[in-house]
Amino acid sequence: MSDGAIRLCCLLWAIEGEAAGLHAYEDAVLRLVAEHRGAVTSRVIGDGADGTPHEVQVIEFADRAAMDAYLGDPRRTTLAPARDRAVARTELFPVRLPGADGGAP
Repeated sequence: MSDGAIRLCCLLWAIEGEAAGLHAYEDAVLRLVAEHRGAVTSRVIGDGADGTPHEVQVIEFADRAAMDAYLGDPRRTTLAPARDRAVARTELFPVRLPGADGGAP
């Protein structure tokens, strides 16, 4: 990614009994990332046991404008009801790779 790149870690917890719905929603919206100069660099699925997330993602965008375009994509925002039915909690925060983005962690 370039100097203005944004790398985010996203932790997602499903509403009880809605893990499949959470993953289906994420399948749909993450398909749009590449169209907005972004990439899903990591996506892992957990079981949510003991309060752990049901899904963890690392997503990169070329810059803030690319991320904003993804967030505002009408195909994504139209899916908000599916998200509301399935996602209990989301934590999103910036991250960097060790040795990347200016040095070691």
